[in-house]
Amino acid sequence: MTDEELHELAGKQVALGEMRGAPAPDPVNVPMIRHWLTAMGDTNPAYLDQGLAPPAMAQVWTMQGAGQNRSPVDDLLAALNGSGYTGVVATNCEQTYHRYARVGELLTPATRLTGLAGPKRTALGVGFFATWNVTWYGDGDEPVAEMMFRVLKFRPREPEPERRPPYPLQPAVNQDTAFFWEGAKQEELRIQCCADCGELRHPPGPMCSRCRSANRSHTVASGAGTLYSYVVHHHPPVPGRATPFVVGVVELPEGVRIVGNVVDCPIGEVEIGMRLKVTYRAMDDRLVLPVWAPEES
Repeated sequence: MTDEELHELAGKQVALGEMRGAPAPDPVNVPMIRHWLTAMGDTNPAYLDQGLAPPAMAQVWTMQGAGQNRSPVDDLLAALNGSGYTGVVATNCEQTYHRYARVGELLTPATRLTGLAGPKRTALGVGFFATWNVTWYGDGDEPVAEMMFRVLKFRPREPEPERRPPYPLQPAVNQDTAFFWEGAKQEELRIQCCADCGELRHPPGPMCSRCRSANRSHTVASGAGTLYSYVVHHHPPVPGRATPFVVGVVELPEGVRIVGNVVDCPIGEVEIGMRLKVTYRAMDDRLVLPVWAPEES
């Protein structure tokens, strides 16, 4: 249903006024009063001595199973569920007591929907506030108690994707290197170049060593490389990494060298001169590392 149709349905249910439900399946009785007093820690002897029920028990006598004793509220709540407002939380409950319920009498509930407000934006999500009143009548059609009840029916938010814990080793990102790490997130191997003479340089820096210009740009490398040198790291332990692992210096055809891990290759098969290709590994929700694998893998 649209929001307008929900309000239209609520208006029809409000117009029905108070609708009587079925009488309680059991009369007000001593065993249930005794259970209630024990559960609530109420030691007042007047209830059992005088054959009276605690006022707050009014709803207890007429609560039935699901689908029984339907009221004007049920159709509206079902429509809200069908429209995606499946979350529910009680927001207000106010009770008014006219007299004590007496042992032996049957209570009868009567429900009337009093309003629907919304849609409203809340901390739980967008939803509607539905309000209704229940009155319990005793023998002789005399009101015993009343309750105003209000719930928020809200549309649950989509769960946020599970975040990976931060990788313990984070690179220093500054105005000289930010372009490189942004490129890695987009699976681009970016190499800094001078915007004036075109000289490539890596690691990135603030000034061209050839023409001394501070104007910078970058180019995207092909992603191919040759292993120029490497070490196998055994010790000391590195947070977030299992040892041993290979750290290589990779020579790019563009004319610069770059340091990175060699992956997807048994350590015993790593050798200088082997042809490599860049690949990318997400270490956490923010950091993507360019690493190097054998060209044929």
